[in-house]
Amino acid sequence: MNSITPIHPSHNSEVVSFQRPELNAILSLYGRMVAAGEWRDYSISALKDLAIFAVFRRTAEHPLYRIEKRPKLRNKQGEYCVVGFDGQILKRGHDLKTVLRVLERKLIRSVD
Repeated sequence: MNSITPIHPSHNSEVVSFQRPELNAILSLYGRMVAAGEWRDYSISALKDLAIFAVFRRTAEHPLYRIEKRPKLRNKQGEYCVVGFDGQILKRGHDLKTVLRVLERKLIRSVD
């Protein structure tokens, strides 16, 4: 007769996600940017090939930045990258904290 197709993916399918130390580094930066009034919202996606932490100025907008983790690039350019709102890769590398420094520069402002 009819076969039943599961709606949810199998539990055997692996997804990429951020580990606790990675989230700590990202959320530390996120908290400082919220305190500075730069960012207001975020979203986290765990997909088959990559994990994404997207930050927004307003909820209804496109993300300002995406922090991506792509384990398949671990042995090449590095598994972490920061992508701007226009899709341009701002920084890529093997160490997450080093990659996040490109966003920390936004916190440094000149004092007149």
